[in-house]
Amino acid sequence: MAYLILTSNHSKTNNTKHYVGGQLLTDIRILAICKYEDAPGYYLFYCGADWNEFTDTYHDSIEDAIDQAEFEFANTHSDWIFTRK
Repeated sequence: MAYLILTSNHSKTNNTKHYVGGQLLTDIRILAICKYEDAPGYYLFYCGADWNEFTDTYHDSIEDAIDQAEFEFANTHSDWIFTRK
């Protein structure tokens, strides 16, 4: 539904840390918001530069997913590219 490529303008807030397999994720480069047809909510995916997903979080609304991204990466709120609504 939407994506954001993180740049130097989007600093990590350190409000949240993500671990996969016991390892701290440090190479998140792309955020993407997706919605499965049969799911009521939205997923915020944390991806590497190759768009491969590391982990995700679930949110009741697209606005909640955008707010979560802003909580974790400053200055992201207005930089989303929407592919569909």
